Parts: sequence; C-alpha cells; structure tokens
Amino acid sequence: MSRPLISTQRRTTAHYLIALLLFALYGTQVCPFLDSLTTVQLLVPILLTFTGQWLLRLKLEQRLQALPLQKQAASQFRYDLGLFISGGLLLALYNLAVWQFPLESSGKIIVGMLVLGYLIACELALHRERQIALQAEQSPLQLNPDDTPYPLTRKFTWFASLCAISVIGVIFLIINKDLEWLQHAGAEIPLATAQRYILAELAFTIGAVMSYVLAIIFAYAGNLKLFLQREQQALQAVTSGDMSIRVPVGSNDEFGLIAHNTNSTIDSLEQRTRELNLTRDVSILALASLAETRDNETGAHIIRTQYYVKALAEDLKDHPDFCQYLCHETIQLLFKSAPLHDVGKVGIPDAILLKPGKLTDEEFDVMKRHPRIGADALKEAEGRMGSNSFLRLAREISLTHHEKWNGSGYPAGLSGDQIPVSGRLMALADVYDALISKRVYKPAFSHEKARGIILEGSGSHFDPRVVEAFLRCEDQFTAIAVRHSDEAATADVATNERLSDTPLPA
Repeated sequence: MSRPLISTQRRTTAHYLIALLLFALYGTQVCPFLDSLTTVQLLVPILLTFTGQWLLRLKLEQRLQALPLQKQAASQFRYDLGLFISGGLLLALYNLAVWQFPLESSGKIIVGMLVLGYLIACELALHRERQIALQAEQSPLQLNPDDTPYPLTRKFTWFASLCAISVIGVIFLIINKDLEWLQHAGAEIPLATAQRYILAELAFTIGAVMSYVLAIIFAYAGNLKLFLQREQQALQAVTSGDMSIRVPVGSNDEFGLIAHNTNSTIDSLEQRTRELNLTRDVSILALASLAETRDNETGAHIIRTQYYVKALAEDLKDHPDFCQYLCHETIQLLFKSAPLHDVGKVGIPDAILLKPGKLTDEEFDVMKRHPRIGADALKEAEGRMGSNSFLRLAREISLTHHEKWNGSGYPAGLSGDQIPVSGRLMALADVYDALISKRVYKPAFSHEKARGIILEGSGSHFDPRVVEAFLRCEDQFTAIAVRHSDEAATADVATNERLSDTPLPA
C-alpha cells in the first residue's frame, strides 16, 4: 500500500471520528427531540451510521485510486459529500420511523450532516490534490488537466457562499431551539444562566464550523504555496540553463493548467536548445577542422586536445589554487571552446602554414600572429552576437595558448598567473598532442618521450601545477590518444556524444 493511500485513509478516519462527536453534540444543541433521547438511544444510531459510512468510504478509496489523476479529487469530494447526505437521510428516516419525530427534526439532521459533509469533503479533496502534487515530484506520473477546467473563481464563490449559509443556518437552528427551550422553561431558569448556556452553544458551534473553514483555507493556501514554489523554482532553473526541471501538476484547475503549460514550454525550449547546441557544436567542429586541416593536422587533433583539457581541469578542480575557477560549468565551457584554439590559422598564408621544413624568423613572426587573428575573429563574433561566456573563453584560449610560464611565449609575453588558466591548460594539451602526432616535418613521439619533454618544460613552458595534474592523469591521456587516434578520425564525429552532452551556458 502506497504512502499517499495510507495518509488519505488515516486522515479520512480522523475526520469521520471528529464528525461523529460533533454531530452528536450538534443534535442535542439544535433539536429538542434528539435532546429528549437517552445517551444510548442517541449515540447508537449515529455510531452505526458513521461506521457504515467509514467502511464504505474505505471501499470507495480503492475505486478512487483506479481513476485518472485529474478526476480523483473531484470524485473524492462527491463521494464524501454523498456519504454524509446519505447518512443524514438514513438517520432522519430512522428517527421518523422509530420515534415519530416531526419533519422539522429530520430537516435539522440533514442540514447538520450536509454542512459537516461539505466541509470534510473540501478538506479531504485539497489533501488529495497535495498528495498528487508531491507524488508527481517523485515519479514520471503526471496529471493531465482538462483544457477548460471548472473556474477557480466560481469554486471560491461557491465555497464562500456555502460557508456563510452554513454558519448562518446552524446559528439560526440553535437560536430557534433555544427560544423554544426558554419558552418551555420560563421562569425556572435564571436569565444569567440561560444567557451563558446559549452563548456557550453558539461559541461551540461557530468554533467548530470556523475551525473546519480555517482548515480548508490553510489547506488551499498550502497547495497554492507548493505550486508557486515549484513554479518559481522551475523558472529560476530554466533561466540559469537547467532544462531538466518540471513543475508537478497536482490539480485539475487553472493552476494545474498553468503548470502543464509551463512544462510544455520547457519541453519546447529544451528541444530547441538541443537543436541549437547540436548545430553550434557541428559548426564549431567544422570550423576548427578546417583550420587544422590547413595545418596538415587532422580533425582528431581538436578532439583529443579538448579531452586532454577536460582531464586536466577535472583533476585540478579540487586544487586550492583552481577550485574557485574550475567549477562544473567552466569545465564544460573549456571542453566546448577548446576546438577553436587554432582557428586563427585560417589567416596564415599557405606558404608558411604548410611549409614542411623549419620556418625562418620572418615566417615564424607571421605564424605567431594566428593567436591574435583567432581572438580578433571571435571578438568580432561577440560584437555581432552579443558577449557570452563561451565566446569569451574561446577568445581567451585562442589568444593565450602559446604563452609560456616564464614569459617567453607569444603574442603578449605573459608569465605565471598572468596567463589565464584556460590558456595554461590548452598549452600543455596542444604541445602533448603535437609531440605524439606524426607531422610532415617529424615522426610521432612515444608517450614516454612526450612525457619527458613536458617534464623538462615544467616551470618554464608550463605551469608546474598543470604538469603535476598531467602526471596524475597521464593514463587518461594515453587512453584518449588511442580512442581518438588519427586512424579513427574518419568516424562520424558530428554525432559523437562529447559535443552535445551538456547544454552550453549563456
């Protein structure tokens, strides 16, 4: 048996017990004929009636559970109200047949059961709506609200009107009964005693009815608060780029329809974002591959280097010097933007870019322009598209990935921590892959030889902390090199999982 079912049954049992006590007291307060019965004569029929209602209600709970979610709350309301009305009719007929009470007494019994049934049915229906909403948070099961649910404004109008009528009607019945009592008692009862007795009756009855009214108001306010909190959380998550959140749909009304439409909107945004991310990633890969191809390199180079960068970043994310910068979002941005590190090579003449031998000093000066060419191109894109964290980081990597720790790099001669973390990570990843890859001017070096060259560059070419991270995850480097070797570059890289596994933050 599920927890929502257990919770509903316990709550129903508590309501029926309270209703039994209240009705027994109500009957003696509003009907002089019931007041004339002995305690046993009064309570036995009431107890049997409420016990029968309760047992039948437990049976109906199983039927409620089998109904569609959008119908459960409304059906429960009708079941509870119908049971109380039926119980009132049975009690009225019993008293009419056994004790020959007049129709006036029967009417008071039916009114009392109707008021109790209406208030209890409202509270239990609101409780079920809350249980459905909470259950929807833990499972994919969702309520599908009607396109045109019964308006909340009408529900509120009916509730307020019926509550007012109930309070006024019950007070009228009590006053009417007390007036008859005073008429018969006459001078036998002191006026002060009669006044206290009547006021106590009114206070008790009004207190009981208003307690239920307040319980309903608080239950509705709680459901509304739950909905608004979930709606606000969903909107905040979507604003920050998280499309996985959904608003639980727990009521078949305007609020349920708002939650349903919010989820549909998020679904649509998620689909469009996924399509845009895929288009963007393929475009980045195509552009980066074009730049690498002009340099006698393969598309696998940009794939390997972005995985190297990610491995280094993941290793350093808990390092005290890097933890504030290398959060999950930044690591994903590094992974996405790394392929554009050499995009500036498209601006280098073929005679220099494709030269198989050593470059002259003048040719190397031209080659050293490619970081700034790429950064300027990305800056131009920022100007047209609007600045975002991806373009900023891609521009930063393009501009600084040839800077060296000792300040001997280019284009700006930055040193130490002046070099952005992204540039320091990319520098090691780019050099390592160049060392282990075959080029027209050199053979492919082994991992051991490349490792030795990286170690020699610690403190001069590379940040020593990044070199230490490389040593800790060198097994990952070798695995990446094998998995994304040049021989595998002909695979369908446009559909591999690494380019669209995480939405790109704005």
